[in-house]
Parts: sequence; structure tokens; C-alpha cells
Amino acid sequence: MDMRAIVLDGPVEPEELRVRRVPVPEPQSGWVRVKVEAFGLNRSEYHVREGLAAGVTFPIIPGIEAVGTIDSAPGGEFAEGQRVAAMMGGMGRQYDGGYAEYVVVPASSITPATTDLDWATFGALPEMLQTAHGSLFTGLAIEPGQSILIRGGTSSVGMAAAAIAKEHGLTVFSTTRNPDRVGVLKEHGVDHPIVDDGNVAEKVREIQENGVHAALELIGTNVLPDTLKALAVHGTACFTGMLSDNWTIPDFYPMDYLPNGVRLTAYSGQSHDLPAEAFQRYVDLVAAGKLPIRIDRVFAMEEIGAAHRIMADGKAVGKLVVTVN
Repeated sequence: MDMRAIVLDGPVEPEELRVRRVPVPEPQSGWVRVKVEAFGLNRSEYHVREGLAAGVTFPIIPGIEAVGTIDSAPGGEFAEGQRVAAMMGGMGRQYDGGYAEYVVVPASSITPATTDLDWATFGALPEMLQTAHGSLFTGLAIEPGQSILIRGGTSSVGMAAAAIAKEHGLTVFSTTRNPDRVGVLKEHGVDHPIVDDGNVAEKVREIQENGVHAALELIGTNVLPDTLKALAVHGTACFTGMLSDNWTIPDFYPMDYLPNGVRLTAYSGQSHDLPAEAFQRYVDLVAAGKLPIRIDRVFAMEEIGAAHRIMADGKAVGKLVVTVN
């Protein structure tokens, strides 16, 4: 039996992405096969497609997340037909990922969920929620009553993080480089949208003189010094994203780089950082309309090139999702 999949033989331009037929993978003990219904696009797959990701051997089916139903679980870990999300754990990097009709992953990379959400909406959630949740609670240890700056606010993770932070009782500052997107941030509950002209710290302190308690960095090291300056004494910045593809800090000298009393941490976690009960709670909040999640656009599998072009050009506001069937 074969299936449709997007296979990368090496780095390509978005327009070169194609659907091809490949054999359906067979799960070994401790692994399960998921019949994929939808998958979200992530910066991780951009890096794989561009040939920038370390530890990837071509050919590979990319995709660090997917949602669908359990098709086969030799070890009996899950019931056939169970709705699940698969994410991280080496998907799309160490082994074939979710850009396919079927994906085989370790049982430990599976998170079950009970929901009637449509597949496109459910497909937008796993990695977006996992990264936002992990950044906020593992990276930043946020508390109700605090304030947070989200640098890269119209990205899918940025918008999810804003929604979760608001739901947790924080005051949210969030940035966009495009003035036309300020309204979108306001619509999704951001208290203080900020147009990023490179001087975000100054704008934050005009609103909150002593700075914010926490900052989530999703842009990269090129703007990190300014983000750090927006923090109050004993505030923490979490480096999670690299939308600018600026990953490293040349000649890092901590005493010169870090403002006095400001902390810098990072988050690059795994699926277990988002416990099943927390994931189910978020899914329920989304279904109830209490956790606003923005999907920019939904694509068919054959439109994968157009989807990757939008991601590469930074034109999405929220999550890009592909439905498989």
C-alpha cells in the first residue's frame, strides 16, 4: 500500500515542493501509526527545506507535527480511531514526519485529545500550543498579575502565547513590524500592541516605566539586546524563536550584553513539556471560544509550495495549516 507525501531529496525552493507516492510506513514495537488529517507549518520545516537544519539526512518527509487518528498501535498504547496529536521527538528530522497521509512516531510523541474541533483547527494547535506553553511556564514561569512582552507577536506562537498569557491573568505587550497588523493584535486580546521599529524597549517603558516582568523572544539575536532593555530588574527573557534566522551572539560578553539584574533563558522543549491534561484544557478552551487562536489560511496538500512561500516571505498572521484528505 502506498500514500501521498511530500518528500525532500535536498534543499529546494518552495515552488519545487511536490506530492509523490511512497510506501505506507509500518510501526515497530513502541511506535504507532497515525492516519494524518491535518498538519501545521512551522519554522522548523522552513529550516529543513532550506538545508539549514542540523542533523537532517535526506531524503526526508518533513513535518514536526500532525493530527489524526490512531491507525495501528502494535503495543496497545492507544485504541484504533483515537484522535491524537503527534509532535516533536525527532519528527521530520531524525525520521519521517507529518507531511504525509500516514506517519509513524514513538508512542511517547503522541498526545490524545477528545474534541469535535474540525481537523484544520485541531491541526493548528499542537506545536503552537506546546511552544507557547513551554516558553511561558518552563522558560518564564509566568504568574498572574505580571506583564509580558512578546517580540514577534503576529507569528503563530506569538499569538498563541498572547492568548495563553491573557487567560492566565497577565498584561500583554506584543510587537509587529507592520502597522496594519496592530488591529489584529487588539482583536486577539493584546493590551498594548507595539509597532516594532527597532526601539521596542523605549516604547514599552513609555507605557510601563519600570519595564515588564517577562519577555518572549521569537525574532532572534539581532533584536534580543533591545528586548532585554524592556525588562524590569529581575525580569526574565526567554529565547525561543529565530524568525529572523539570527541564531547566535558573536563575541558574547555577559556583563556588557545583559542589563543589571536581568535574566536570560531559552526554551526548545519536547511534547512532554505540554502534559496531556494541559493540552486537553487548551483544546476545550479553543472549542468554547475562550482561547482565541488565529489560522491565517488552510491549504490542500497539493498547495504545499504556496504555503511554504507564504511562510518564507513572512506574510502569515497566525498559523498555516494543511488538510490531507
